[in-house]
Amino acid sequence: MKTYKQYCPIARTSEILAERWTPLIVRNLMFGLDTFTDLSRGVPAMSRSMLIKRLDQLERANIITKTEKDNGHGHRYELTDAGRDLTGIILQMAEWGDRWVEITAEHSDPGVALWFWAQVQMSDLGLPVERTVVAFSFPDQPPSNRHYWFLCDDSEIEMCYSDPGGPIDLHVTAESLAFVNWHYGTLEWTQAVNDGRIIVSGNRELARALPTWNTHAPVLAR
Repeated sequence: MKTYKQYCPIARTSEILAERWTPLIVRNLMFGLDTFTDLSRGVPAMSRSMLIKRLDQLERANIITKTEKDNGHGHRYELTDAGRDLTGIILQMAEWGDRWVEITAEHSDPGVALWFWAQVQMSDLGLPVERTVVAFSFPDQPPSNRHYWFLCDDSEIEMCYSDPGGPIDLHVTAESLAFVNWHYGTLEWTQAVNDGRIIVSGNRELARALPTWNTHAPVLAR
């Protein structure tokens, strides 16, 4: 980790927190995501080697701890007291971004929005008990980022990166920017549907319930 060679606490903190990707890794840990796979899916544009490097730097800086999984395969990551103390800084960054930075097409990765929805913004009310599959398509995305699925079973949601099989109960086709703006809470679902920017086909009752599954507010880990 490079140093600014200054005693100033802003400089010393920046040596750790101002590295590219680092605030997003801390953000994901704040949400309770503790495996390498979950952390990497929260930063899909980040290379595996860079994530390994950043996690190593954070561990050496005493921001996170790493423990071996019970099955011996891989590790779990957790914020230390110093890492948890960064929560206020990360939340203030979020508030500043809300106030001053516009969401554009460049910020509109629907896969990330779906991942956040499934991981930390999924309502625990009204989810189907029986096996239910919702397919999402984003025609304006490259093929590798165009198709995702929600698999719901026994009132629990899993985000799938390949077709889980079985019948599709609901199909959502959307413009990426519209979907991200709805997910973020700045666009009404009904408005996006009426404008044709989100198209829903399939079970009508499920179509009405789907937007209510999103809390639009991530829940921090306790």
